[in-house]
Amino acid sequence: MKQSSFFEDDARQTSRGTFAITANIDGGARGNPGPAAFGVIIRNAQGEIVEELGEYLGIQTNNVAEYSGLLAALEYAERERMASLRVLSDSELLVRQMRGQYKVKNPVLRELFDRAQAMVRRLQKFSIEHVLRESNRDADRLVNQVLDSRGRIKS
Repeated sequence: MKQSSFFEDDARQTSRGTFAITANIDGGARGNPGPAAFGVIIRNAQGEIVEELGEYLGIQTNNVAEYSGLLAALEYAERERMASLRVLSDSELLVRQMRGQYKVKNPVLRELFDRAQAMVRRLQKFSIEHVLRESNRDADRLVNQVLDSRGRIKS
């Protein structure tokens, strides 16, 4: 099966009801690199929040934090035996790299990208979409909460 078949490009086909879970993901670094964290808000097919995940990553780049959020969402889907996952991210770079529109040149990001792609291939259905920051406020709030506490969040 070709990699592109995992990605749903038509917004009509990615309505909330067609995916087992939707994950809003975000990553951030205060300074680049600097203290970094990710936040993930997991919603079920009805749009209800079922999990909040966040983790302080130490000194990292913003892009490493973004990929860490994606990996956390993929790990959650795998751990909970979810067949499908819709990811919403305000990182245009991450979304375009995962869709194969941008090359991944940075070796650190390449390793994270390869891990994410391997996990995506184990899902029956996967979608990753770019959203504006305003549509990703819950995940952004979680990132800042983790950075302020320098801890870990799992609801």
